[in-house]
Amino acid sequence: MNMSEPTQFSATGLRGELRFDEPMRRHTSWRAGGAAQRVYQAADMDDLQHFLHSLPVDEPLIALGLGSNLLVRDGGVRGTVLLMHGALGELSLQEDGSIYAQAGVPGAKLARFAALHGCRGAEFFAGIPGTMGGMLAMNAGCYGGETWQHVSRVQVVTRRGELLERTPQEYEIGYRSVILRSKWKVESGKRESSDSPLPTLHSLEEFFVGAWLRFEAGDGGVARQEIKSLLSRRISSQPLNLPNAGSVFRNPPGDFAARLIEQCGLKGRQIGGAQVSEKHANFIVNIGDATAADIENLINEVRATVAAQTGVDLHPEVKIMGEYAKHE
Repeated sequence: MNMSEPTQFSATGLRGELRFDEPMRRHTSWRAGGAAQRVYQAADMDDLQHFLHSLPVDEPLIALGLGSNLLVRDGGVRGTVLLMHGALGELSLQEDGSIYAQAGVPGAKLARFAALHGCRGAEFFAGIPGTMGGMLAMNAGCYGGETWQHVSRVQVVTRRGELLERTPQEYEIGYRSVILRSKWKVESGKRESSDSPLPTLHSLEEFFVGAWLRFEAGDGGVARQEIKSLLSRRISSQPLNLPNAGSVFRNPPGDFAARLIEQCGLKGRQIGGAQVSEKHANFIVNIGDATAADIENLINEVRATVAAQTGVDLHPEVKIMGEYAKHE
């Protein structure tokens, strides 16, 4: 793959930073993986819209926050990666009492902001190691809370650079899953009426860039204490001293992935520089120079072992993308 092949843009006046052959290990919490052909960090929302409008229509595009739920294979990724966390950081209290958070706002910052403004119910966001865009895309949650429980509407940007607002009713929202209903109809082959043609998947490609969230009014001091408690619990139970991507597998109905993995004797199992954490079995940590292949192979081994011994098929919560290295 010619990673440095230039993409021709139809617009001038871009104010962000465009880099070529950018190692994705710099932008993912596992600190592993290959390079992206191009990475663009917009200066602000207007610049992001301008950049998207300038892109060729067939340019592969990936939106990335903190990279805390992503594994990029060692062969890297084609196309352009949009870094959302640098520019899209607006966080504000609206006149109607809702909180507006752009895609680059970290969960912990949102939790503290909500507590500061006398809101309760946002505390769980402090335990999510990601940003608003990623939390919206996967309905991230922990400690009994989920992102979309609090969403009143979202802001998205299309491939053409158009800024739109959508409501939760326009999405199929599930456990760690959020799909635009019109896209779901395309994928499942359903039409709303026999004479309405299905839109193409390409025309439906859009990215979360912000959300309006609602929380109950409450004692901000109590909320801040709850945040401290949740962070303390997270530090004591998770291997935060080593590069990781949070929980690797979704919890199966009525059970916990960590319990099943530990039951199968996989704590401490290691492939290359990747290891099933001895502190929390649903975490895979980079103990030193792990390749993406080490991590993916360990994910596959854990999944196969748990299925063979318990009959439960664990579904990965992390996203894996990109190409295998040529020697794999």
